[in-house]
Amino acid sequence: MFEQAFKNIDDVLWKEAGCTTELDYTEQTSWLLFLKYLDGFEQDRADEAALDRKKYTYILDKPYRWDTWAAPKGKDGKLDHNAALTGDDLRDFVNQKLFPYLHGFTQRATGPDTIEYKIGQIFGEIKNKISSGYNLREIINHIDELRFRSQSEKFELSHLYEAKIKNMGNAGRNGGEYYTPRPLIRAIVQVVQPKIGETIYDGAVGSAGFLCESFEYLKAKGNRSAPSTGSGQSSSRQGLTTKDLTTLQTRTFYGKEKKSLAYVIAIMNMILHGIEAPHILHTNTLTENLADIQEKDRYDVILANPPFGGKERKEVQQNFPIRTGETAFLFLQHFIKMLKAGGRAGVVIKNTFLSNTDNASVSLRKLLLESCNLHTVLDCPGGTFQGAGVKTVVLFFEKGAPTLRHGSGQARKIWYYQLDPGRNLGKTNPLNDADLAEFVELQKTFADSPKSWSVDAKTIDQTTFDLSVKNPNGSKEIQHLSPQKIMDEIAALDAESAEVLGNIKALL
Repeated sequence: MFEQAFKNIDDVLWKEAGCTTELDYTEQTSWLLFLKYLDGFEQDRADEAALDRKKYTYILDKPYRWDTWAAPKGKDGKLDHNAALTGDDLRDFVNQKLFPYLHGFTQRATGPDTIEYKIGQIFGEIKNKISSGYNLREIINHIDELRFRSQSEKFELSHLYEAKIKNMGNAGRNGGEYYTPRPLIRAIVQVVQPKIGETIYDGAVGSAGFLCESFEYLKAKGNRSAPSTGSGQSSSRQGLTTKDLTTLQTRTFYGKEKKSLAYVIAIMNMILHGIEAPHILHTNTLTENLADIQEKDRYDVILANPPFGGKERKEVQQNFPIRTGETAFLFLQHFIKMLKAGGRAGVVIKNTFLSNTDNASVSLRKLLLESCNLHTVLDCPGGTFQGAGVKTVVLFFEKGAPTLRHGSGQARKIWYYQLDPGRNLGKTNPLNDADLAEFVELQKTFADSPKSWSVDAKTIDQTTFDLSVKNPNGSKEIQHLSPQKIMDEIAALDAESAEVLGNIKALL
């Protein structure tokens, strides 16, 4: 039923001139899903209060609740067509009354972690792109069929929503920045091994894939950072205590997101996975000055795929000791600073980071190696990220134990794994969990194999801090050509092509 409802919604949105891509479809579906979820959330709270003989104070005033403007019901429980707005009346109510009212919650909320604040943030920048009130009525009717009450319903909806996010990543344009392949995320989470009681942070949260997968991992594993104390009663869900579940809901997952569309998608994605009031802030992470970050601001675990290829303004670069316009390099500095001592991280970054010779790249590699233990580098093949056009690596490191120990006879090693699924990755042949199974298993012991090897940190060049090395067990290498070498190769190939064409012409 849910899958058909999503298809029906997309069919209606296809008729809207303002909705032309999967990004638009997901955006418009998301704000309506959020309001439908909020209606169920409030009704559950009201029912709980009634059982305790208490009065529940609704977040939304009555004219702006789902069951008033979107889906008023008659005594038979069916849509009251006489009371339900439609056409121009519905469109004008949404644009002129509902959205301004909801945006006002930003000012009325008591703090950024409240659901009221998130309501205000979501409806502050996102716009209704459904210009036809009749199309909007049809979509609302489909949304109203969806239910968020049971865990099985949320589970099915979360998977359908993830599929929509994945389609955004395959849609071209900038859709890929919202979606990191879930098999890669799951492998990163398995290597970093977060535990209940630890805080997990993603400062470039996108669609919240890392936080959602961490939540699923912790629910399944039930690992704790310390022995559970207190009188928490056992939960029937995966053996977790009620205290564990409260910790996961309220004190575990944190994120920041700059873009309004990604922000609402992240909130909706986490809600559907079962995190009721996600700690996601709508802000540009890079505007924070690293010098202002204190111990209380730091996290135990950082998992992220920051945007690469972006450029930041000069005033933003002033917040960082290593100044560069490359967004991903600024994020890496931020993540290193935000980790607690002993904290662990898994961060995706362009593979050219390993060998770039510009001052910022060299300085950043030096910072990473001297302040953290870089223990694992996963080299991902082309096609891992659909439509991104760049190759990536995943850096796994621990804060406070340097990879390079000056003046010490002890030497650390960096373990490399070259991911090779044995096929070309693409939209119809994406990365899967089986592709990463060997990496996850071998990483536990840093074992050598045809695809993996270790490098003694003492052999790293102390001038360039170059981290690219040739696979001693295979013919491929992580070393990437410099722009000049690439240009030389192109020129040589052009010359060969010209010679071949000349020979062909001579035969004609």
